[in-house]
Amino acid sequence: MISFNRRVLRILEEASLLDAGLAKDLAAAAAKGESVVGALLQRNAIAELDLLGILAERLGVPPIDLDRVELAPEFVEWMPQELAERSGCVPVAKMGSLMTIAVSNPFDVVRQDDLRIASGCDLRVCLALESQIARAKDRLYKREEQDLNALLDEGDEHDITVKENREDEVADLAAVAADSADAPIVKLVNMIIYQGIKAKASDIHVEPFEKRTVVRYRVDGSMAEAMSPPKRLQNSIASRLKIMASLDIAEKRRPQDGKFQVKVEGRQIDFRVSVLPTVHGEKVVLRILDSSNLGRSLDSLGFEPEALADFKAAIDAPYGMILVTGPTGSGKTTTLYSAVREMLTPEMNFVTVEDPVEYQLDGVNQVQVNVKRGLTFAGALRSILRQDPDIVMVGEIRDTETIDIAVKAALTGHLVLSTLHTNDAASTITRMCDMGVDPFMVSSSTLLVSAQRLMRRLCEHCREPIAAPKDRLLAVGCTPDDVDRGPTLFRAVGCPRCSGGYAGRFAILETLPIRDDIKRLIVDGKGALDIRQRALETGMVTLRRCALLNALRGKSTIEEALRVTLDERRRTAEPGTEATAEAEQAHAETEAPAEPAPAGS
Repeated sequence: MISFNRRVLRILEEASLLDAGLAKDLAAAAAKGESVVGALLQRNAIAELDLLGILAERLGVPPIDLDRVELAPEFVEWMPQELAERSGCVPVAKMGSLMTIAVSNPFDVVRQDDLRIASGCDLRVCLALESQIARAKDRLYKREEQDLNALLDEGDEHDITVKENREDEVADLAAVAADSADAPIVKLVNMIIYQGIKAKASDIHVEPFEKRTVVRYRVDGSMAEAMSPPKRLQNSIASRLKIMASLDIAEKRRPQDGKFQVKVEGRQIDFRVSVLPTVHGEKVVLRILDSSNLGRSLDSLGFEPEALADFKAAIDAPYGMILVTGPTGSGKTTTLYSAVREMLTPEMNFVTVEDPVEYQLDGVNQVQVNVKRGLTFAGALRSILRQDPDIVMVGEIRDTETIDIAVKAALTGHLVLSTLHTNDAASTITRMCDMGVDPFMVSSSTLLVSAQRLMRRLCEHCREPIAAPKDRLLAVGCTPDDVDRGPTLFRAVGCPRCSGGYAGRFAILETLPIRDDIKRLIVDGKGALDIRQRALETGMVTLRRCALLNALRGKSTIEEALRVTLDERRRTAEPGTEATAEAEQAHAETEAPAEPAPAGS
């Protein structure tokens, strides 16, 4: 700085711009390390642009008048504020990997080299005065700050207390200490979490794209964009969430998983965190685990009476295995927890093995799977059986070893509850046999197999009645009796109280009790279609039937019933048959876009 000040002094003296007194004052300022240019402008001895022109001509560096340069918002993406302050410059333009910057000292090669490494760009230098650079930074970065404050002002007032998880590794204490409760990024992350909870979202997605960052919520199974924070805050948001989940904020190349708890309005809510590196940054997904959902009994889950009776009869059995199947996000865990709560008594020893432990239940011994430390589902289950359990819940059966131990546990006096990823109840039997379990063992150990889906519930404030042709209803699976009763069907409209005409979800369940006739089919090696046909003959209510019944009651729509059970209709009809073509045509017609809702609905 001193050498540059001397060079500026020499240029001013050669240009005959300094009298003896001014030269002495500027020399004293330079000796103290102060800016000669700043001191000269403070004394109003020369206009800014005149000084800029003289310095640029003598230094051989092109000048730029930053007061007349339009600074676009994407400039912040090229150079974050912290980097601009450290390098003493401001970005002006960028073409490919060549970035043009305005600096007050074009000969500070050390800072320019650091900037070149940090930005990954080649640099083209223009000359500007310190005062101009300061004003440009204010325009560029204060505007982003104002945008963030405006975004925060749009949110609701909320009080969130974060309980960080430190079980597996110690969080970056320096980073935690540096975070103030009043820091804008902390406020923004709290607002994202709070609004997700308020919207009753099951997941919060923070997604980085090339030119923007998007926050989306999954509400009732559908994704909806909630906000778009400034792109420059992308890394800060990800880092804050990683600190909350006690993850490594320096690791940006590998996926990471963690969890944390927050207390909102007196409720304690658990979050499961997944961080995934993408080409444009780290995507963070938060799974919201609201323990208030666990207070629900089996009776309140919305099952059909026949399915509910089958399920309750199974959990009353002294031993055996109960399987709940379905895709990810179909409510299997909630159903199992509701069953556990219904069975929970001081006389019983309950043990669960989960990955991860989503909800903490008082009176239940819960084991967290940790593959890195050698604690797998199979290993944990093997140890649990030496803990004198009465009831064992396995979060998910994923491999042959786990299902083998679970089946043996069910045969040796334990009640085993678990989940499996299959499409329907009947195909679960063949899936177990394919995993290496002897058919006789399957028939002897299994009490009940159920398949589950979640349907969206119609909003009662805006739903509209519609008339559906009888032939369409028959084609999608309604019985002639259903049609003859003249049911009133509804369509989703949409209003401020709901999300696209739906508000909340409920479960539908298909149950297959393993009775003697089904056991004989399993031992004989019959396939899923034979088992399913026999179950239908003995009164099994299928997922499609459950869905249609709820649509006929006005609880949901025919479109929703077809959406959640489309695969079932295709399994039960042979490809290319008239029945299949009719069903697919009915599905396409019924799912045609509804008329737009009236204005102001």
